[in-house]
This record gives sequence, C-alpha cells and structure tokens, in this order.
Amino acid sequence: MSRLIYHVILMVLLTACQTDENKVALGTLERDRVTLTATASEIVRALPVKEGSTVSQGQILVQLDRKEQEVLLAQAVAEQAKATAYLQKLTNGERPEDIAAAQADVARSEARFIEAEKNYRRTSELVAKKLLSQSEKDTALATRDAVKAELNAAREAFGKLTAGSRIEDIEQAKAALDAADASVMLQQHRLDELTVVATRDGVLDSLPYKLGERVTANQAVAVIEAGQVPYARVYVPARYRVRFVPGLVVRVHVDGVEQIFQGTVRRVSDEPSFTPYYALTEEERSRLMYMAEIDLDHSAESLPSGIPAQVELEGIKQ
Repeated sequence: MSRLIYHVILMVLLTACQTDENKVALGTLERDRVTLTATASEIVRALPVKEGSTVSQGQILVQLDRKEQEVLLAQAVAEQAKATAYLQKLTNGERPEDIAAAQADVARSEARFIEAEKNYRRTSELVAKKLLSQSEKDTALATRDAVKAELNAAREAFGKLTAGSRIEDIEQAKAALDAADASVMLQQHRLDELTVVATRDGVLDSLPYKLGERVTANQAVAVIEAGQVPYARVYVPARYRVRFVPGLVVRVHVDGVEQIFQGTVRRVSDEPSFTPYYALTEEERSRLMYMAEIDLDHSAESLPSGIPAQVELEGIKQ
C-alpha cells in the first residue's frame, strides 16, 4: 500500500514539476511480484521456507492439508479400476468354463431331441396300425416340439457366449473408462495444487497465513519477488516519447549509489499515465507522462526494490 501511495505522489510531482531543465525520467526499481493463491479452503500444515529466503522454481513454499482430497482421489481410482475390469470382461469374452457348460447343454438337448423324434415316429406308426390312440400321438408330438425348442434355446445361448459382446456395449465401456481416467487426472491435479510451489526463481517476499490457519480459497498464500536483477519503472515526458522506444540503451542513476547503471528499454506504455491528450491544450500535452520499464545489467542485482531511480533523457529528444 505504501508503495502505491508513493507512485501516486510521484506521478503528481512529475506532472507539476517536470521542466525542460530537468532532463530525467523519475521512477523506482521494481521486481515482478508473483502471487500464488490457494485452490481450496484448507489448513496450512507446513511452511518449509522462511520469508526473505531465496527460492527456486518448483520449491515447496506452502503445504495445505491433503486428507480430504486424497479420499476423493482414492474414490476416483476405484471407479477407474471398476471401469477397466468391465471393459476387459466385454473384450475378453466369457470364461471357458461357461462356454463348456453351454456346449454341454446343447449336446444334452440334441440327445433328448433325437429320443423325442424317434418316440414320435414309433407312436405315429402304432396309431396308423390302430394300436394306440390319437391322443398319445399328440402327446408325443408336443413332447418332441418342446424338446426341439429347448435345443434351439441352448444353441442360441451357446452362440451368444462364443460371439462376444456387442460393439455398442464395448464402445460404451470404453467411454466410461475414459471418463474415469479423466476424473483421476482431475483429482490428482487438485491434490498436487494443495502443495504450493514457486513458479519462478526469486525471493519469498510474504507468507500471509501462519501455520495452522485455515486458508480461504483463491486467497494469496505466498508472494514472490521474481528475478535476480531489478528493472527501473520510470515515467517519460511526452516530449521524449518518440525516441524513447524498446531497445534504446540509457543511463540509470539510483539514489544512494554512485555507480551509473546501463539499462535497455524493454517496454513503453502506449497510453499516457495521466489526463488523456484530447482533453488538454498543446502546452498541457507536453506534461503527459508515459510509463516505461528498463532492464538493468547484472551489476544491479544486489539493489533492493522500491528505491528511487532516474533515467537520463539528454540527447534522445526528437
């Protein structure tokens, strides 16, 4: 907050006091601030790095409680195993024992049908010789037809076992397995995010939560000042903007340091930081300021962030 107030005051002073004789762009040294947030409302279980320490990309900064998410991951893994087993069942076909049993049913039904067919023929001959009644022939015919139906059913059951599963069932099982795989990946990702790691090299500037506190989701749990070398953020008067472009090499002065640093302009804002130009007169437009960022060489690595800096503008005016 204090740095923000400083920038506001600085911009006001620049607008009010910049003169032709003061051929410098004023600003401060800065480093990129990387804010790492919590993805879930959990308790802080470990803070392995102290504030102010140098950290490397991938280093663990904050460990949030993992128990609940580990349970959700275990459930997802179980569903994945279930979907895998069901797909294997469909693609591998029935067990050899089941197929053998079905084949035995077919053989038994065929034998019964042969016997019923012979019995029907004998009964028909005896009825023709008037040795048996017509009702006995009808009974033999009904028995033969029933046994034949059983034989057809046994053959169909055997054919179903040996033909395998329908392609639609297999595709449905594959889709269910894909969904289970995606669920495992999602739950694993959420579990990994409970371990907050540094995303860039730098200095651990702040740990807003203490050990044992419950973090609110989407709140900052660690702040890193990224980069070893600071850059200068200055405000360039409009009269120098045309020549002040990315790639320009400039001289940078830092308060309290006798050494003059060499910097390279990496970015200049397209929009002025203060009142829009179309609301000003020609004289007033000369007071517009454009924010610029300047990379310094490695000799500035030890300089802290936030200290005032000035960039020489002499000689670059259009």
